[in-house]
Amino acid sequence: MKLDLAAARLEALGNPTRLKIYRALVRAGEEGLPVGRLQEKLDIAASTLSHHLKTLVSVELVTQTREGTTLICHTNYDLMRKLLEYLVAECCVEGSGCPPVRLPKVA
Repeated sequence: MKLDLAAARLEALGNPTRLKIYRALVRAGEEGLPVGRLQEKLDIAASTLSHHLKTLVSVELVTQTREGTTLICHTNYDLMRKLLEYLVAECCVEGSGCPPVRLPKVA
């Protein structure tokens, strides 16, 4: 992952509302959440949710699929894992004595 992409993705998650949205989608699992349900769950205005989802989609942390008239939001788990791996890729590699970080395997 390139530095600029990682920075853009971390910047998107740096907003409290977007982080709240993202965490709700992570908790929802692979099936994701319909936009309406996400709005109810987080108790935020539709326009606010739309604005923040647009940002998360633009950096590819969230994907959306349409089922009939329902828009479903999903976490891009593969990208989330790559971002975490990028953050810890060089952790303690210079012989500093600390143990390297190991990310758990995702089923």
